[in-house]
Amino acid sequence: MDIQLNTEIWKEADMYVAYVPQLEVSSCGRTVEEAKKNIKEATEACGFLQMSELSTCTLLKTLAASKPGSKFLELGTGTGLATAWILDGMDDASTLTSLDNDETLLSIAKENLGVDKRLTLICTDGGEWIKKNAKLKFSFIFADTWPGKYLVLEETLAMLEKGGIYIIDDMLPQANWPDGHAEKVANLLSTLDNREDMAVTKMGWASGIVIVVKK
Repeated sequence: MDIQLNTEIWKEADMYVAYVPQLEVSSCGRTVEEAKKNIKEATEACGFLQMSELSTCTLLKTLAASKPGSKFLELGTGTGLATAWILDGMDDASTLTSLDNDETLLSIAKENLGVDKRLTLICTDGGEWIKKNAKLKFSFIFADTWPGKYLVLEETLAMLEKGGIYIIDDMLPQANWPDGHAEKVANLLSTLDNREDMAVTKMGWASGIVIVVKK
């Protein structure tokens, strides 16, 4: 049975309060660390098993800190765990656009991170959004879903500024991979390796991180 949980968040004085009405569970905190904790708890409660690993999240935070005053794009918000870490690394002059096509999952991100004015959360088909916004440029793109990784890859890479960082994960074999997925991963890695305008580093670490920088 699928259980849909909503997380409500509001500010009381200098505290942020997060509440899951279906479970009658609430928590509060003052920092983005509290938001990360609340998102993780709500994600586990609703049975979403595709959260980014902690090691991946800390890397995203570090890489985000290297791009002050920049525009960031996340493809595949999920419940917003990686989103929170990217925001934690960004400076106040930066902005993050994050997309997902699942409103139920996105609602957890909205209700925990929606107070951050640097963040724009959009429920949409990622592939269609990329095609409609092809003229936009970003300094940092984290592709954690099919659009931007296995679909519309060229269009996504074209949105990357010179010196910009493109990050993907889950490139090492996973137990939940369907038949034929390993071949898709191999083709993706080969495509990136053959790009003369990209510097590519493949890391046998975490779930399999690949970092690409546009020359």
